[in-house]
Amino acid sequence: MPVLANADFSVGEFLLWLLWIFLFVIWFWILITIFADLFRDPDVGGFAKVLWTIGLIFFPFLIALIYLIVRGKGMAERQMGAARQAQAETDQYIKSVAGTTSAADQIASAKALLDNGSINQAEFEKLKAKALA
Repeated sequence: MPVLANADFSVGEFLLWLLWIFLFVIWFWILITIFADLFRDPDVGGFAKVLWTIGLIFFPFLIALIYLIVRGKGMAERQMGAARQAQAETDQYIKSVAGTTSAADQIASAKALLDNGSINQAEFEKLKAKALA
């Protein structure tokens, strides 16, 4: 027989354990978010970062609540700024990889190839027609 079959472990106790595990995960996530925000913020000096860290170690619930109240709005703004910057970098990368150029740029590069003899007039006309299409 399994060991748990004889154990006096009710459904209520199981749900209570699930609740505690859920609260622990939330608490851990809050601490990670606070530390990430604290150490990414260039406006906070090293001494202030040390004080916040020591406070979070010795009085975690109180200091986390104070941090979220005092710096919560700034946390949201910094997070939105980071998201905007990441989106702009992604867009720039996609544009650079896609190689989207205007028709005039394509014709100019084809003309440069024609001028240095890399392609003939028929190939230039074909590239020009493709760029204008």
